Amino acid sequence: MKPFLAAAFALLVASPALAEMQIQQIDTPGGFHAWLAQEDSIPFTSLEIRFRGGTSLDAPGKEGAINLMTGLLEEGSGEMDSAAFAEASESLAASYRYRTSTDSIAVSAQFLTENRDEAVDLLRQSLIEPRFDDDAIERVRQQVLSGIASDAKDPDAIASHAFDSLVFGDHPYARASDGTIDSVTALTRADLIAAHQAAMTRDRVYISAAGDISADELSALIDNLLADLPESGVALPPDMQVATTAGVTVVPFETPQSVAIFGHEGITRDDPDFFAAYVLNTILGGGGFEARLMNEVREKRGLTYGVYSYLMPMDHAELYVGRVASANDRIAEAVSVIRDEWAKMVQSGVTQEELTQAQTYLTGAYPLRFDGNGPIARILVGMQMDGLTPDYVLTRNDKIEALTLDEVNRVASRILKPEALRFVVIGQPEGLEETPG
Repeated sequence: MKPFLAAAFALLVASPALAEMQIQQIDTPGGFHAWLAQEDSIPFTSLEIRFRGGTSLDAPGKEGAINLMTGLLEEGSGEMDSAAFAEASESLAASYRYRTSTDSIAVSAQFLTENRDEAVDLLRQSLIEPRFDDDAIERVRQQVLSGIASDAKDPDAIASHAFDSLVFGDHPYARASDGTIDSVTALTRADLIAAHQAAMTRDRVYISAAGDISADELSALIDNLLADLPESGVALPPDMQVATTAGVTVVPFETPQSVAIFGHEGITRDDPDFFAAYVLNTILGGGGFEARLMNEVREKRGLTYGVYSYLMPMDHAELYVGRVASANDRIAEAVSVIRDEWAKMVQSGVTQEELTQAQTYLTGAYPLRFDGNGPIARILVGMQMDGLTPDYVLTRNDKIEALTLDEVNRVASRILKPEALRFVVIGQPEGLEETPG
């Protein structure tokens, strides 16, 4: 998209007050379900589509196929090659974005009301009739390979992959989403067609829209857009339970600063204790400079520029993880402090002051997420995938404010597991004893 078009879209946002936002649920004649936040004040719509499964659906030996396939969706479709597709999208002032994660393929589209039909036709073409031209495959393949080669020299990427390999074992989550040099090099056009048919199917699609479009218009749009997708694809990966032991795994890498990923089993998104766990993590490591880990590791001791933790409820496994980076001769102390804070939170819990501060921060920040049609559409589709109901946007803050100190401290004892806290350290750490795990 040309810079002036991107700037125009940045201005075309509409943010109704959260309490005033009406979320309509739509069932189309073609059998699709969608959510809509209609906002007619600006002639502009954001459409968000997600396919559950993502890169975890790569066939064995074909790692990176879904990522490469997704990168080719805007590289030519129907009778248009890559250049013609780009020219058509720019002429319509339409924006399309295609991206992958472990658990989903995400498609984002933004278009003006006056060009809606043409913009949706172009999007449909990219989803239903991708060309996978040989020259486009090779161009995007080289971009992916360049990224993989860069990651092989990046301590953060190495740490993430090493941690995933350790905790997920032979589950698809352990595989690199982008694939490997060998697997991506070997991918054929037939592999990409197979990946497209396996992952982008009607039975695992989630849809939301925000902006200048009515329920009837959206219903017709969706049926036109997605009706010709395959009905079903390959099976989703199995669920698994993460099992770790406390200790340190070191992956030697020549760098002046070690990177550590740490964590253990987490909590599911639909667990009744999830809100308490979310607030707890804000206090421990998710609340920026106010969090305990940041205060103890950075502010008091100057061991790092940043340390954080977060809950990671994936579709088929749950993690509670964090990250810290420190000089090789100081990473051992950083690891020790994190261990201590993990254990202290279990033993002593949080204070009422910390709880109140976290509740105020989280409830105040939440409405700020709804700052335009694009973010609203993304939030709504994420809510659907998490199994939430439309009234969640109105009740979420109430749930956080209703949490008591006893509740949060009970959940701290439940979900924090110092006896299972595993550190994977990439670098040349000094004074860290490696332990089996």
